[in-house]
Amino acid sequence: MKITADTNLLLRAALGDDAAQQRAALDVLRAAETVAIGAQSLAEFAWVLQRGYRLSRGETAAAIRKLFDLANVALDRPAVEAGLAMLEAGGDFADGIVAHQGQWLGGEVFASFDRKAVELLRRQGQPAMLVEGEGGAAG
Repeated sequence: MKITADTNLLLRAALGDDAAQQRAALDVLRAAETVAIGAQSLAEFAWVLQRGYRLSRGETAAAIRKLFDLANVALDRPAVEAGLAMLEAGGDFADGIVAHQGQWLGGEVFASFDRKAVELLRRQGQPAMLVEGEGGAAG
């Protein structure tokens, strides 16, 4: 069977905070011929690990890499690598994915009110523009 993994399935498998659900999640993931994981699910996964479970950026990156390395997992590897690069540089995993996928879709410059995201992307050699307006920067 080929499945698309929802974020909650990935979280239960990774966290083990509910033993029965972890066993069920791992059984489904191991039994599947293909486990498709969308970039949105991984962005949610990273957000929940960091904000909900207070995992560090390093722990979050390690959890994503565990999924990334499974033989039966299908995902947008370049987008995930871009997300991991941002996460490991001190930014948000989702910002890396957004910038990568936007570029893939034809966007030439990442535009944001988020100073940190713009700065980190620029450090990585990517074109990024800080949009300024009243009210300051949003993250």
